[in-house]
Amino acid sequence: MLDHLKDAGPGLYDIDLAVTLAPEGKPATTIARTNYKEMYYSSAQQLAHHTTSGCPMNVGDLLGSGTISGPSKGERGSLLELSWGGKEPLTLDSGETRSFLQDGDTLTLTGAARGDGYTIGFGACTGTVLPALENPFAR
Repeated sequence: MLDHLKDAGPGLYDIDLAVTLAPEGKPATTIARTNYKEMYYSSAQQLAHHTTSGCPMNVGDLLGSGTISGPSKGERGSLLELSWGGKEPLTLDSGETRSFLQDGDTLTLTGAARGDGYTIGFGACTGTVLPALENPFAR
């Protein structure tokens, strides 16, 4: 780690994260559980890395964490990692398998920070993969 990115104190938050995948008309399967505390860089380190590379930050700019993966297979933060590049398909509770998302699949991301007597949830972020629109110029 470069000297200017070394962090003297704890900078990672204990935020439980989960991902479910539901094929169209089928129940959801939890395909990953991980935690933000598994990140390599804290938010402060991400900001320092970003700005020292010559990229200015402005009021209102957002930084995304990127993929949050933990040390075990069930904590991998993307379907590409979970299926090992498509070589190890996941078996869903419905019996179907997935290496990649298909039309009609619904993903839901949830997260919550928990402490002594409190929970701060972030709500659910849900999206469904729709079929591509027909291109009228592709004829």
